[in-house]
Amino acid sequence: MNKYEITVILSAKLEEEQRNEALEKIKGYITRFGGTVGEVEDWGKKKLAYDIQHQSEGFYYLINFEGTQDTPNELESRVRIMEPVLRYLVVKKEN
Repeated sequence: MNKYEITVILSAKLEEEQRNEALEKIKGYITRFGGTVGEVEDWGKKKLAYDIQHQSEGFYYLINFEGTQDTPNELESRVRIMEPVLRYLVVKKEN
């Protein structure tokens, strides 16, 4: 199993309950495709470097996970179409 991390920026327009639902959905995708979720860091609401979808702020989250080599591709294909997600980035960590 390889170690990865995904950084996700969620819309600042979301209520806390909606943000939690989106995070649970992302964690569900990780486990669904053979991964295990590690530490989840909430970086809070931050100003974006540039406006995305007419928004200047977003909620940042970092999720560490382990998975097979197919897990990140499957995860990206699902996260890409999630409406509350403004941006995301999956990175493979060095062991």
